[in-house]
Amino acid sequence: MSMNNSPNVFLDPNANRFQVNIINESHDNNETSQEDVGSDPPHYEETSFTDEAHNRLRISYRPGKKELYDNFLQSGEKTEASLHPYDTHTKMYYLQTFGHNTVDPVPKIDYYRNTGSVSGNKLNRPSLLEIHEQLAKNIAVSTGSVERVANGESTAGDETAVSKEEENKTGFVKFGWVKGVLVRCMLNIWGVMLFIRLSWIVGQAGIGLGVIIILLATMVTSITGLSTSAIATNGFVRGGGAYYLISRSLGPEFGGSIGLIFAFANAVAVAMYVVGFAETVVELLKESDTLMVDESNDIRIIGTITVVCLLGISVAGMEWEAKAQVILLIVLLIAIVNFFIGTVIPTNNEKKARGFFNYQASIFAENFGPDFRSGEGFFSVFAIFFPAATGILAGANISGDLKDPQVAIPKGTMLAIVITTITYIAVAICAASCVVRDATGNINDTIVSGMSCNGSSACGLGYDFSRCASQPCDYGLMNNFQVMSMVSGFGPLITAGIFSATLSSALASLVSAPKVFQALCKDNVYKGLEFFAKGYGKNNEPIRGYVLTFVIAMAFILIAELNTIAPIISNFFLASYALINFSCFHASYAKSPGWRPAFKYYNMWVSLFGALLCCGVMFVINWWAALITYAIELFLYIYVTYKKPEVNWGSSTQALYYVNALDSALALTTVEDHVKNFRPQCIALTGAPMIRPALLDITHAFTKNNGLCICCEVYMGPRKLCVKEMNSGMARKQAWLTKNKRKAFYAAVAADSFRDGVKSLLQASGLGRMKPNTLVIGFKKDWRNATATQVENYVGIIHDAFDFELGMIIVRISQGFDISQVLQVQEELEKLEQERLALEATIKENDFEEGKSGIRRFFRKATTLNISKHETKKESTINTVQSMHVGEFNQKLLEASTQFKKKQGKGTIDIWWLFDDGGLTILIPYILTIRKKWKNCKLRIFTGGKVNRIEEEKLVMASLLSKFRIKFADINIICDINVKPNKESWKFFEEMIEPYRLHESCKDITTAEKLKRETPWKITDAELEAFKEKSYRQVRLNELLQEHSRAANLIVLSLPVARKGVVSDYLYMAWLEILSKNLPPTLMVRGNHKNVLTFYS
Repeated sequence: MSMNNSPNVFLDPNANRFQVNIINESHDNNETSQEDVGSDPPHYEETSFTDEAHNRLRISYRPGKKELYDNFLQSGEKTEASLHPYDTHTKMYYLQTFGHNTVDPVPKIDYYRNTGSVSGNKLNRPSLLEIHEQLAKNIAVSTGSVERVANGESTAGDETAVSKEEENKTGFVKFGWVKGVLVRCMLNIWGVMLFIRLSWIVGQAGIGLGVIIILLATMVTSITGLSTSAIATNGFVRGGGAYYLISRSLGPEFGGSIGLIFAFANAVAVAMYVVGFAETVVELLKESDTLMVDESNDIRIIGTITVVCLLGISVAGMEWEAKAQVILLIVLLIAIVNFFIGTVIPTNNEKKARGFFNYQASIFAENFGPDFRSGEGFFSVFAIFFPAATGILAGANISGDLKDPQVAIPKGTMLAIVITTITYIAVAICAASCVVRDATGNINDTIVSGMSCNGSSACGLGYDFSRCASQPCDYGLMNNFQVMSMVSGFGPLITAGIFSATLSSALASLVSAPKVFQALCKDNVYKGLEFFAKGYGKNNEPIRGYVLTFVIAMAFILIAELNTIAPIISNFFLASYALINFSCFHASYAKSPGWRPAFKYYNMWVSLFGALLCCGVMFVINWWAALITYAIELFLYIYVTYKKPEVNWGSSTQALYYVNALDSALALTTVEDHVKNFRPQCIALTGAPMIRPALLDITHAFTKNNGLCICCEVYMGPRKLCVKEMNSGMARKQAWLTKNKRKAFYAAVAADSFRDGVKSLLQASGLGRMKPNTLVIGFKKDWRNATATQVENYVGIIHDAFDFELGMIIVRISQGFDISQVLQVQEELEKLEQERLALEATIKENDFEEGKSGIRRFFRKATTLNISKHETKKESTINTVQSMHVGEFNQKLLEASTQFKKKQGKGTIDIWWLFDDGGLTILIPYILTIRKKWKNCKLRIFTGGKVNRIEEEKLVMASLLSKFRIKFADINIICDINVKPNKESWKFFEEMIEPYRLHESCKDITTAEKLKRETPWKITDAELEAFKEKSYRQVRLNELLQEHSRAANLIVLSLPVARKGVVSDYLYMAWLEILSKNLPPTLMVRGNHKNVLTFYS
């Protein structure tokens, strides 16, 4: 690679560190040279190490073609006119990065976006396949998709493009951290409590405990603010506020439950704040004797008018609402400043009589300690104050309307908490330093000479309020809620502050509730609420949500029983805070690599403490309201869990599942295996699990809740195609297992042969101690029609299982397991039905008779074509089962595939425990009998013995089973196993193996040797003679099975073992065939000859 070291490159402030050229693979160098003659010197690819001035790709262009490339970059459209002629010569494009021709793009944020992102289109980087495979094959693209290769972009979906276009056209109204978060949070935190209750609180608790109460409440909100900041900076935050933060962290179960009650709490909070405003107005009307009807109805009338006005502001748009909030904040700040100014304005006699003496050290000292009255205590006073500290989520609740939520939420929320806390403390200290606890309001209650002073600060300042100890007084911190109005420089401004505080909080709640509810409905967590997900206008305003919030608020205003509902609403907010804190703790504890918040000033244990603190405060405020909140949340959590919404948000719950599973698996590796803890852990060669459901069902019957079950599939063929097909089907097949409530895993491998694939599975499947110990396969029913290689692979798998010391179970049912043909027919019938419905709909929509008849003809033609397809398939099936109609055969096959799903009636499981394999042959049927579907089946034991020792053999077996604590119904000792089978049975066996015999004894040595080399898989006469007794035994066992177990629900039988390299594959298959022929469902079982049963405790 050559570097152009001309000075202008390194001095250019706009030079980008990574430069990308569009290069054509087959440029004609001569023509290019001719074209460039007389032009400016060409730009060569170069790597510049200067600082980046612009964060974008710099694409070099050919001389004279700058306008075309500018058009290419700006419009994003590629036409023939916008490309160099040679660009479309071969339709082959690639990039030049770092001076090297490659399709590898440089890192770009658009590759990491979600599909449909409103902040930009998602781009698709070249796949690993495109980079890994040969360039010429994978880089060829159409002209229309050059943009993807050149810029690392792909054509985004129409929906995304439209949304982006709308965004550019109309422009979303987005707020910064001041107007969007700081202003809202301050207005929501500064409530009516600041003006009418804070003086009473500091009077009850004193300055010392009053400040502690404020700081304790602030500690709860500060910890929650830190947790909120951490979650909000861990990725892009969309609309939904508290619901979005909790649901994306803890999952839809927690998020869905808290989202609903949080939205409802905000809706009812609108009513609470509006009623607070209406009550203040009514008090003013009462003072001037201008009530409209009466106090209660006036509150309802004023409340209704207020909510309608607030709704109008909200529906007008977020911009108007934000302007209203700024105006209300200015009024509120003026009112607060007015109070502080009033504390330094010299008092008069009237105010002194009401307890206001300006700043006095004696008043500060007297009011520093607590003076709880009327049954109040620290926690009851704290419960009254705490709602004043809430409102910290006002900014987060409109997260979708913020320019940069990751910056705005932490900065605005934490600064709002600091400012409001300082304000609360300052107002409390100032009020308690200027005003005494009790005052009569009578200007004549002064100290005259000769009167004894009771030692109070008021007495020292010339006033005698001692009678307040024996009779109630109307003034002072403890008695007058209008202390701030009295102290302030201009009283009406405090009333304006009360109006501002109530209206701003009501407005914030009126905006928050629909926004949170809309986000909840968009996620479709609750299926019936999609109606409220729709938004309108450039800001996607939830108009329907506004109307619903208005209806809820109006209902509670008209009911006017807010004293009862208020504690529940406070607890709803606290439950949200608790879950936000727990979300932060949970995400940190799960140690997910995806948990990387930009906000670093948090601690997982502090967040956990905050969550517990919130739960404790809930009970402090109101224990029965806390219980109601927990009950509602639990109900909603169970509901969402039961419904299982189809969402995947990468929650910390998912991460913790993984961590717990990993820890448990690692802990399990330190536990030594013990025979008492043995459980069948099976690899079932089902292929795709829906193809052989019966094989999966019988395996699942003895592994469910008991052991590992892995459904395995082997893909054979070209690796690229196999891997692509395998990866595309993984999730779908595992989902099928989950949907059908099969507690099993799905695993697949790509291999050159079936046997190689199974070998890989046998060795590599499982994790730590959770490794398979038993292989389950179906009996190869078509072995006589299969190729020699297929039979060799099948028997080889059995040998491999024994080589790897796994137990072996071969399952045989009369109809076979594979129902792929039935599934294919069903799929085609479903397609046919969909086509029919679609055509019928088209017919109904067609208004012209001529058109109708044409479509009907097309429909009849399509139906005829589909029916003919199915008839062709049926003919191929009839070739296999000539004696019965294909429909009947499919029906029988379907019934057979579901036989192990049904509850088994009263019957028996016959166990032919002929050889001791460690106990697996007896353990499998025992496990079946403790399952619900098999519990009505009794165990019957069959074993070999001698004629003259039948009773002794029975007693020995009964004693053994009793020690193993396995119940049985009967024990049968079979004495004639080694008797020769009857002639018909033996003749059938000989006819079965005839096509696979070599018959070398009938040929000369040369011919025999040649045949052995050409067909090494055939059964030789020597082999047949050597294993004649064993062949007799298999045929005889089938006769005995027909005699004793023909009516059994299930037969479990000791699997014969063929010596590797000695017994040919076809002879072994003949043994298995004759052994299990014409029987009920049969399990041929052979353990790995290690104990799986014990009688020791």
